[in-house]
Amino acid sequence: MNWFQPALDRLDALPRDPDRRLQTFFSSSQPVYIARAPGRLDVMGGIADYSGARVLELPLACSTSALVQPQSARHCDIATRRGESWDVFSIELPLGEPVQLAAWFRENAADRWASYVVGVVQALGARSTAAGGGGLRILVDSTVPEGRGVASSAALEVAVATAVAASSGVEISAPELAALCQRVENEVVGAPCGIMDQMTSACGKKGKLLQLRCQPGTIEGHVDVPTGYRFYGIDSGISHAVSGADYGTVRTAAFMGLRIITTETPWRGEYLANLAPAEFARFSKSLPEEMTGAEFLERYDDIADTATRVIPERRYPVRQATRHPVGEQDRVDRFATVLAALPDDPALANELGELMYASHESYSACGLGSEGTDRLVELVRTAGPERGLFGAKITGGGSGGTVAVLGTIDAEGVIRDLAARYAAETGRAGSVFTGSGPGAAETGVTRTGARRV
Repeated sequence: MNWFQPALDRLDALPRDPDRRLQTFFSSSQPVYIARAPGRLDVMGGIADYSGARVLELPLACSTSALVQPQSARHCDIATRRGESWDVFSIELPLGEPVQLAAWFRENAADRWASYVVGVVQALGARSTAAGGGGLRILVDSTVPEGRGVASSAALEVAVATAVAASSGVEISAPELAALCQRVENEVVGAPCGIMDQMTSACGKKGKLLQLRCQPGTIEGHVDVPTGYRFYGIDSGISHAVSGADYGTVRTAAFMGLRIITTETPWRGEYLANLAPAEFARFSKSLPEEMTGAEFLERYDDIADTATRVIPERRYPVRQATRHPVGEQDRVDRFATVLAALPDDPALANELGELMYASHESYSACGLGSEGTDRLVELVRTAGPERGLFGAKITGGGSGGTVAVLGTIDAEGVIRDLAARYAAETGRAGSVFTGSGPGAAETGVTRTGARRV
């Protein structure tokens, strides 16, 4: 399969696009650099990534393509297809610092979509040693649905970064590029995401689970999905955003718990995921169920997290937000062990499913559930192993988005039936994700000749 074909087809169609701005968007005198990066299905680990947990992530077949062409003019022109129309944005170069860009985009909410791209251009420009220089034309086209918990923002950042780096002669490894994209999302976009989305989009491999230790981002391997089994995704139709209050509140509460434990107990770890469940059981009495930001700041000053801040008037679910990454680390470790043994003992699929259900319940206890994802998990549980489905869980930042499901490779029809039943019940029709695709590093960059444009 030519993973670049959709982008090449889009490039060929631009001269005939109904939007005249796109007909001459690229010059015929310069080559175009094309990269693509996939969305991801969060199989296990999820929000525990910001607490240093191990996660298991599957790169999806849907992807975002970035087409980049250098230009002599000192500005960055960006076009993206959103729905049936194009959005276009232009900004002069050189760009300001991340804090300046973040402030500008906060004041210009209608153009916030461009902050992901502009932030990446700024970060790579700071690494470039090229003298002089001009600008860039960047066109984005995507099949990764936005706000559905499958890392559309990471796919955008990684695709753009990969193509811009190639067009600018910036040498950067895939893990470094992923970390750069995470910083852009934290510092320019203002979304307090962890590292797993960008690492999966950049470094994932088709048909394999990326096993990542988020301390801060160590790739431990690429895990085979046992023959006869597949991880599916069902979109709940409920929009999710890691910049939303629920995710940010739970993340902040986890870092509050970390500060309290390292202050009130002998434990001095850097990551909650390194705290064993038995240790947490001993130390948890030092954690309040809830507390206001003001109460915390008065007693403990601040948190170590650079992506969020404690809001004095907000109430935080400290104990459960701290418990979640400790338990999730334990569940992920067990999941990886059992998955490796599954080919020799098919009955173990039931244990894998129960681990997924437990992860889902822990998300809900943190306040990150939704009625839609709960209903999808219930439908999967009701169908059960008799119909080839073993477990399901909410993914990513929670509060809507997509549910991950473990099933047999023959269960796709059952998955689609459940999705159709859910849509009939709720009026929300969403995507079903059945295939995996390569990460950006696995496909690399293709370069078209100038005459193709």
